[in-house]
Amino acid sequence: MYSKKLNLKLKSILLLVSGLYASSAFALEPFVVKDIRVEGIQRTEAGTVFTYLPVKVGETMNDELATQAIKALYGTGFFKDVRIEAENDVLIVTVQERSAIAQIDLSGNKSLPSDKMKEGLKQIGIAEGQIFDKSQLDRAEQEIKRQYLSQGKYGATVKTVVSPLERNRVAVRFDIEEGAVSKIRNINIVGNNAFTMDDLRAQFMLTTPNWMSWWNKDDQYSKQKLNADLEALRSFYMNQGYLEFNIDSTQVSITPDKKDIYITVNITEGQKYKISEVKLAGDTIIPEEELKKLIQLQAGDTFSREKVTQTSKAISDRLSDEGYAFSNVNPVPDVNKEEHTAAFTFFVDPGKKVYIRRINIVGNTRTRDEVVRREVRQLESAWYSSAKINRSKERLVRTQFFSDVNVETPAVPGTADQVDLNISVTEQSTGSVQFGAGLSSSEGVVFGVTVNQNNFLGTGNRVTAQINTGKVNTTYSLSYTDPYFTPDGVSRGFDVYRRDVDTSSISSVGTYNTSSYGGGVRFGIPLNERDGFNFGLAADFTTVDLSSQSPKQYIDFCGNTKGCSSDSVVASAGWTHDSRDSVQYTTSGVLQRLSGEVSLPVLDLQYYKTSYKHAWYTPITKDFTFSLNGEIGYADSYGNEKYPFFKNFFMGGVGSVRGYNNGSLGPRDFDPITGQSFAVGGTKSLLGNAELFFPVPGISSKQFRLSVFADAGNVYAKNEAFNMGDLRYSTGLGVSWFSPFGPLKLVFAKALNSKPGDDTQVLQFQLGQQF
Repeated sequence: MYSKKLNLKLKSILLLVSGLYASSAFALEPFVVKDIRVEGIQRTEAGTVFTYLPVKVGETMNDELATQAIKALYGTGFFKDVRIEAENDVLIVTVQERSAIAQIDLSGNKSLPSDKMKEGLKQIGIAEGQIFDKSQLDRAEQEIKRQYLSQGKYGATVKTVVSPLERNRVAVRFDIEEGAVSKIRNINIVGNNAFTMDDLRAQFMLTTPNWMSWWNKDDQYSKQKLNADLEALRSFYMNQGYLEFNIDSTQVSITPDKKDIYITVNITEGQKYKISEVKLAGDTIIPEEELKKLIQLQAGDTFSREKVTQTSKAISDRLSDEGYAFSNVNPVPDVNKEEHTAAFTFFVDPGKKVYIRRINIVGNTRTRDEVVRREVRQLESAWYSSAKINRSKERLVRTQFFSDVNVETPAVPGTADQVDLNISVTEQSTGSVQFGAGLSSSEGVVFGVTVNQNNFLGTGNRVTAQINTGKVNTTYSLSYTDPYFTPDGVSRGFDVYRRDVDTSSISSVGTYNTSSYGGGVRFGIPLNERDGFNFGLAADFTTVDLSSQSPKQYIDFCGNTKGCSSDSVVASAGWTHDSRDSVQYTTSGVLQRLSGEVSLPVLDLQYYKTSYKHAWYTPITKDFTFSLNGEIGYADSYGNEKYPFFKNFFMGGVGSVRGYNNGSLGPRDFDPITGQSFAVGGTKSLLGNAELFFPVPGISSKQFRLSVFADAGNVYAKNEAFNMGDLRYSTGLGVSWFSPFGPLKLVFAKALNSKPGDDTQVLQFQLGQQF
């Protein structure tokens, strides 16, 4: 028995010293285990040790099993020492546990929250309850420093203190000195002759401290941002003709106090190159004359890498519209360094013509499959067309049924001429019950409830019920629209409503009250992908209430100061062209709308009203969008009847000429008692807007946008002609926010040529959904 014990001790020593789990050279006579005893454990359960032992009571213990047991227990990571002994056929397992981390403390961290830092430490194995591994402390310190480096704090220091606790536990404390944020003090570019330093620095996202740096953090060094800036600098030169431009070296230095960073970029500009010739080669498939129209470079032009890239993409896209999804257009330059010219040959390899095998749609858990497929313009078993695929995605986005739409065209395995069109959508809420309030500079407090479902039961049909109350407008309405009443996309809708108007609270508008109710049916016919025609018929029953203070024009219409009934059957029609990329966040495209309505000579009113709108959007840069909008309207009566004044055009306010009170422009009348003037509207209108949209600095969300604008417009009476000299002008700054409570529009405007009697406003706003 003594020999067994000696052999096992010698074996344990050899394993610990050598670190190898090989069999001992000392023989161990096998014995039957009568009992197993575990010694040295404080936190670990004895059952954990038993689990890893390869032998049980009543089984035979031998040299090989002893080696396996030591190896298994070391492998748990719980123990730093393991010994196995035998005494009177009792197997004794003696262990020395590793320390456990009982607590982690962080001190000095002001800009990084402790819970976030602990989450980062947990990823590398430093967490409360985990086994303490001293070798991981260096990794932990580096991880904390890395987080501070991402904030530009290059002087941050981290010290670690480990304190032993009872029951073989330790407390780990990280003492942090954050230091100050390191700032870029200078960006120096060496070797520039063709452009000024300011021109080149303007290509950089990184900059020296400025009045917006506290928000944009653009004065904090980042290697990724610097690499992006160097590529932007390269593109700038290459687009200006400098074909041989090169960045020779980049040095980033930091002062000893870790507060200031200096960046130096050494460049070689080279010579400016011209285009000597542009040719097409290869299998063009499409007539060469058509492809030449897509080439954006001509002989004599200054070389531009951007135009070369755009030309290759335009030709490739054109080929893909014909089914050549995997075409390759390779621009090959022939450089003449002596004359500083470059000739480009665009080699066209269309590849095989590809068709769509199958269209797969996933993610539409609520929306019916046919509702998605009817928006897809690419057909199964048809030739691949990138234009149709892009248009399909655009149409799906415009439904507003989905928060995200992804389109992929993977090749079909085992084929060279087939791809699948995989459309993945993410459903978003299309129905809502809203109880809320809004605030408008013209309406005052507006209370409303709206039950809206744009995708009723997943059919794509729209159902909306609204109740909206304000000081001026009170509306109750119910509408239903089936956008695909026919498979060809003819829509049909029904509307019923009750609408009350009380202008007594608007001092700039003549006093009158109307109470209307009615209903109608409407149809929409798509003419093509961008154009549509709509028409409808509605019956309207309106009661007009006047007072002795109502304008003479209103009193003349009714023939008395009490009011009158003005019922009508109105036929309407319109044409719309819409190529905008988005309805809410438009960055490019055109919206044209020609609409008109005429009352049929069957009831009280006989009038007609028409208007035309043309809005144009174009991206100036990635973040800046410029828009122009023009609107004109004309209305009159027929059959020797009087034109209903409540159908007049009104102008002024957030939606037209900002800086003037809502509806205050145009012909005016006077209260004979108070002498106060107020607008009465007109039968002609003219409006023009120019606006530049851009994001709020430091906020990437599209829900926030700023704009600078210039407005011009006015309305004219029936006996007045359009007169450009009577236009009112304004300019200012606008803020838009598509908040969860509805759109917020805040306008700071200055009326530029107000005249006596005009009502102007510097600050105008609208909060809450207007129905």
